[in-house]
Amino acid sequence: MMVSDPAPDTRRLGLAEQAAAIAGGAITSTEAVGEALDRIDAAQGTLNAFRIVRRERALAEAADADRRWAAGERLPLLGVPVAVKDDTDVAGEPTAFGCGGDFAPKTEDAESVRRLRAAGAVIVGKTNTCELGQWPFTSAAWFGHTRNPWDRTRTPGGSSGGASAAVAAGLVPAALGSDGAGSIRIPAAWTNLVGIKPQRGRISTWPEAEAFYGLTVNGPLARTVADAALLLDAASGPHPGDSHTPEPISASDAVSRDPGRLRIALSLRIPFTATRTVLDPEVERAVRSTADTLRELGHTVTVADLHYGILIGASFLPRSLAGIRRVFGRMPGLEVDPRTAANARIGRVLDGPALYAARQLEPLLHRRIGHFFRDYDVVLAPTTATPPPRAEEIDGIGVNATNNLITAACPYTWPWNVLGWPSINVPAGFTAAGLPVGAQLMGTANSEPLLISLAAQLESELRWHRHHPDPWW
Repeated sequence: MMVSDPAPDTRRLGLAEQAAAIAGGAITSTEAVGEALDRIDAAQGTLNAFRIVRRERALAEAADADRRWAAGERLPLLGVPVAVKDDTDVAGEPTAFGCGGDFAPKTEDAESVRRLRAAGAVIVGKTNTCELGQWPFTSAAWFGHTRNPWDRTRTPGGSSGGASAAVAAGLVPAALGSDGAGSIRIPAAWTNLVGIKPQRGRISTWPEAEAFYGLTVNGPLARTVADAALLLDAASGPHPGDSHTPEPISASDAVSRDPGRLRIALSLRIPFTATRTVLDPEVERAVRSTADTLRELGHTVTVADLHYGILIGASFLPRSLAGIRRVFGRMPGLEVDPRTAANARIGRVLDGPALYAARQLEPLLHRRIGHFFRDYDVVLAPTTATPPPRAEEIDGIGVNATNNLITAACPYTWPWNVLGWPSINVPAGFTAAGLPVGAQLMGTANSEPLLISLAAQLESELRWHRHHPDPWW
């Protein structure tokens, strides 16, 4: 009597592994998507990772994927469940962007979603985000708190916190987030994930020609570098209306490429802020440990602080706040926290000469910070200054207190959004309390292949994907 192999545990399968399992007949898309949806339902009362769950539509799309496989169609993600953040349009679903209100369903997919579907992916739902992506916490009066699967008293970060919680908990193998000041890298750091902020324009932000005046890009969150690269490749590519269209790359090809011996600058200096900030000693130890591993891999790592200067902050704030004002103004009937309304009012003031001047600074900043890369190939820096805070720590405080809180926790990531250059969070270990922290690898324009190959080399030594929260759902 023949005994069939047991069905694989899809919680433990990454994006490429689920695609291979479906392609090899070990599991159907209907089973993989159904199990993902069941896990999402089971975790929703605890983690609260999703704003919208597309159960009926996703199961119908999975059944169609199974028929397409049977008919001989082959696509890289055919039938694989993934999630997207609720700032990204999915046809037939509203886009609330973390806000309250009654929003009409979108009639068309965002370009990134169109490309994911073209690669065969099944969108199981839209993950929670804070209001207009402003904070490294994922919570709002309209949906509650999204919680960190490593410690449910803590935030998973933001603003792609729902995406990071879903991937870290094994609800889906990968998710698409967005990053306007660290909103992929911060939650990746706080949930033990790989998070790629790609070059501006690598993944289209259409129906926006650019998002938040060029600060915000879309990018993947996954448990491994290979899975993040696979999702990046699937989602990448321009729309004819995009403002930024970099030359294509193959992220997946870079995973197995030897990066060579690199000159890496370890920069612990906190970029310019108006708030007193301090690097937590446990985070510093974790980043220094990552530097030690890079040395063991043959790279030259030198402590060399990158001096950003005050002008980079002058470029960031008008673009960020005017971007909030722009999104706020085009969503009628919006219900928001008073802090969001206050930021939109400031953005209205800055949406003029200050915004124009901020955009004009970018070439100067490229040259100034680009000079640093004459001596170094990559910068290694903390992703955050602290481990993940308590989920409720942002509740009920004013604008100034909120700005002080988020700046103290997350002062490191935003300059690379001003520059538009790529950066990758890699897991850097855990605090004594078991909280994940991360380090970021930062490069110049279009350097994703180099950063990905270096991150994959680190992963081969540190094997962070073997660690997962208990329980998985």
